[in-house]
Amino acid sequence: MSEDNNQNAGAQAAGQQEKPQLQFSLQRIYVKDISFEAPNSPSVFAQQFKPKVALDLDTRSENVGEDLYEIVVKVTAQVTHADSGTTCFLAEVEQAGLFRISGIEGDQLDHTLGAFCPNVLFPYARECIDNLVNRGGFPPLMLAPVNFEALYAQKKMRAQQQAEQASTH
Repeated sequence: MSEDNNQNAGAQAAGQQEKPQLQFSLQRIYVKDISFEAPNSPSVFAQQFKPKVALDLDTRSENVGEDLYEIVVKVTAQVTHADSGTTCFLAEVEQAGLFRISGIEGDQLDHTLGAFCPNVLFPYARECIDNLVNRGGFPPLMLAPVNFEALYAQKKMRAQQQAEQASTH
């Protein structure tokens, strides 16, 4: 009886070894690019601060080694004076991370790179933007959380629509 159990355990172990092992780990978080401009200072400080915020968000990923991916979340915040349209400041951060990912392929890997990894990096980018704005002499700019799942779904839908349009022409 115990021999049967040992044989079954051995067969299960062999079967598990054939499947690629799932691995996901964050190797490093770093700022790839950072910029802050306040082109109308110091005169912008003389006005009552009535901000109008324009936020641009983008992500990209690149395979940089065996099972190693660089993910970049680019956040650009341009703040103008709501009444005059004068630019108060422009803050831009490219927050990056190196992720070791194996055992995930196809659409699941694409989803991990396009939605899950940016969700991990965004809090760092948000803190970096806030820090830049404070150092520029402006009130804090607390960016709201971002739904990267929805952004990923929109990006996939746009790509699918473009592919369909290209095939009809």
